[in-house]
Amino acid sequence: MTGAAPTTSRRTIAALLSLTAGTGVIDAVSYLGLGHVFVANMTGNIVFLGFAANPSSGLSAWMALIALGAFMFGALVGGAVGHRMAASPTWPMSVLLAQGALLGVVAAAAAAFGVSTLGRPVVVATLAFAFGLQNSTARRMAVADLTTTVLTLTVTGLAADSRVAGGPGAKPVRRFASITTMLAGAVAGALLVQVSVPLTIAVAAVCVLTAAALLGLDRRVS
Repeated sequence: MTGAAPTTSRRTIAALLSLTAGTGVIDAVSYLGLGHVFVANMTGNIVFLGFAANPSSGLSAWMALIALGAFMFGALVGGAVGHRMAASPTWPMSVLLAQGALLGVVAAAAAAFGVSTLGRPVVVATLAFAFGLQNSTARRMAVADLTTTVLTLTVTGLAADSRVAGGPGAKPVRRFASITTMLAGAVAGALLVQVSVPLTIAVAAVCVLTAAALLGLDRRVS
């Protein structure tokens, strides 16, 4: 006899959706403002490595590799923290606070000195590290259809599990919410990057810190 799947609180779902929106924002600014590279969506960077074989693609294999390496390092650190702190009431809030603070520092430094002065590879690596932390943390939380950085399986599940396909039609609202929040974040990021790259990074930081606050409140209430 199998037990019922554990329920996920509304605050946790809202926190993960806030992270998803932040992913849309940050990948908009990294692609449009930092040299056609992603700092959260690693599938895109792996594809870009292949595309960069075409000299007229305008893509940099080095930037994609920098983002991939930094993201993996962030995921390693986030995974190590998760393994050691998963039972602590301060996890995952503490990881997201660190991520948000890191994004805030990048935004402030970019505003003060300019992205060119800091160096785009440094900015990309720092942002990718921060989102590696996030992705490993969300992965360990294991809330279905709320991975915060990728939507391929969410979109697949929305179609394949639908009643039209003969499936149970599970979690359509959550799946739609995940898709629409990332889309909204990407739209906001694409518009904001025309105004300021540091401002756009700061908005992503706010999304992460909002998620941290929601998770902290959730743990406190429970």
